[in-house]
Amino acid sequence: MRLDDLDLSDLLELGPAPGSIRFGGQRALLLDAVALGLLRTELITSHGYAAARGLLSRFGYAHGWRTAESMHGALPWVEERDWRRAGGRLHTLQGLVRVERVPDYPGSHPFAEAIWHDSYEAEQHLLHLGPSREPVCWTLTAFAAGYMSRANGREVVVWETACVGRGDRACRIEGCFKEEWTGGPVPYDKGTLDASLERLAATLLADERRLAEQRRLVVPAEPGGDEDDEVARSEPMRRALDLARRVARVDSTVLITGESGVGKERIAALVHRRSARAAGPFVPVDCGAVTETLLESELFGHARGAFTGATGDRVGLFEAAAGGTLFLDEVGETSLGMQAKLLRAIQELEVRRVGESVSRTVDVRVVAATNRDLGAEVEAGRFRKDLYYRLKVVEVRVPPLRERPEDVLPLARALLGAIARRMGRRLGGLTPAACELLQRHPWPGNVRELENALERAAAMASGSRVDVGDLPDELRRPDAPARPAASRRLEEVEREAILAALAAHGGNQARTAATLGIGTATLYRKLKAYRARASGRAC
Repeated sequence: MRLDDLDLSDLLELGPAPGSIRFGGQRALLLDAVALGLLRTELITSHGYAAARGLLSRFGYAHGWRTAESMHGALPWVEERDWRRAGGRLHTLQGLVRVERVPDYPGSHPFAEAIWHDSYEAEQHLLHLGPSREPVCWTLTAFAAGYMSRANGREVVVWETACVGRGDRACRIEGCFKEEWTGGPVPYDKGTLDASLERLAATLLADERRLAEQRRLVVPAEPGGDEDDEVARSEPMRRALDLARRVARVDSTVLITGESGVGKERIAALVHRRSARAAGPFVPVDCGAVTETLLESELFGHARGAFTGATGDRVGLFEAAAGGTLFLDEVGETSLGMQAKLLRAIQELEVRRVGESVSRTVDVRVVAATNRDLGAEVEAGRFRKDLYYRLKVVEVRVPPLRERPEDVLPLARALLGAIARRMGRRLGGLTPAACELLQRHPWPGNVRELENALERAAAMASGSRVDVGDLPDELRRPDAPARPAASRRLEEVEREAILAALAAHGGNQARTAATLGIGTATLYRKLKAYRARASGRAC
C-alpha cells in the first residue's frame, strides 16, 4: 500500500449486524461535529481554557497514537515512510481537516509542517464561542503529535503557527522532536494537564467558600446548556432563537418585531452575544422615550455650544457603541426627519454631531426593534420605505406568550430564580396550583407581565415556594381571561375551571364543589389526580 493509494474503504468495515463499525481493525464510532463542538463549549465553560485544552489535547494525542498502531498492521505498506505520513491523509479522508503538505525546500525547515483547510475544530469553536486570541485546533494538533510520536518511535511536539479560529486565513502546523522543543509546557503532556486540573480545583475551592452564603439564597438552576434554550420549549420561539443565532454570525442589520413585552431586547442581546462583536459594548436606546431633538443629540452627539445647555462636546451612542452593537428599540416611533438621518448613518456608517460640519466614521452593527407593523406604516406614509428595507435585512419575529404556552413555566422558573437572587429571598419554585394558574392566563402583557407578576409573588411569598395566594389578584379572579379554549383539550379546560374556583374560595373544597355543582368526593378525586400529575413535573 502506498500513501497516495490509501482510501477510506480499505480501512472501514461495517459488520453484518447494526452497531458494528471497525476502522483499521479496531471498533470505531461516528460522532457529530456539532456534538463535539458542544462538548468543547461545556468543558471551557465549566473548567476554563487551560483545563479544557489539556483534556481535549490528551484525548487527541491518545487517538493519534492508537490510530498509528492500528494503521501499522492493518495494511501492507510498501514503505515505512508512507505509514509514518499517513496520519494527515487519514485526517482528510475522515473529514476532520483537509491537509496540504508544505513542499520541502532546501535549507532549514521544521521536522513536520503542513497547512490545514476546513478544520472542523476551528469551525465549531467559531460557531459556539466566537473568535479566539489563540489557536484552537487542540484535538487535531495533539492527534498529529500522537500519530507521529508512535510512528517515529520518538516523542514529537506539534503546534499551530496560524489558525482560522483566531482569524487567520488557514491553519498551519509545525512539529519537532521533544528534545528540540523550547516553547514551554506541552498541552497534551499528562503533567501539564494534572497541573491545570490542580489549579482549577484550588480556584473552585476558593470560589466555593466565597460564594457559600450566596448559593444558599439562590434558586437551583435547571440542568441544561444555553439559558435561552432552557426557557424556549415551543417551536415558534425555537425558530426565532435559531434565526437570531444564525444572523449573529454576520454583520447584517436585524429587525426584531413583536408585541410590547415579548423580550425583543433579550433577542437583540443574544445576537450581540453570539456575534464577532461580543467583546464590544451593547448599547440600547428607546427611541420612543426621547423627543426628536434630544434623540438626535443622544444618537449622534453634539459639539459645545450647539444649543442652550451644550457646555461641552458629547459623544453620541453611535460612537459609544464602536466595535459593538447599537440597539434601536421602538424605532417605529421616530419621525420622518429622524428616519432620514438614521438611514444615512446606517448606510454610510458615518455620523455628524449636532453643531458640527465634519462627518465621523463609526464601526457599529445596528439591531432595531418595533412593536408596530412597519409594512403598514410604510403604506400609510409614516415610515420611510428605504429605511424599512435597510433595517429589515433579516427580520426576527418574536411570538407573543399566548402563542407559546409551553414556554410559560420554564420562563417563570428562570425569572423567579433571578428575582429571588435580586431580592435575597430563599425560594424553591412554584407550587403545582400556582403552575396551573400561570398556565391558564393568556398573558396579554407577555413576558413583562409575567415578570411583574412573579416579582409581586416573590415579595409576598411567606413559604419556601410561590403559591396561588402570592400571585396578583387579577390572575386569581374567577372571571380572569384564560387562554382560548378552542386551542386546549376538554380535560385541561375542566382542570383550569376547578382550580380557578378553588382559588376564588380560598381553598375551601366544600364551597368550591357547591359552586361547580359537583360532589365533594368527586372534587377530592379530581384534585388528587391533579396533584399526582403535577408531582411528576418540576414546578
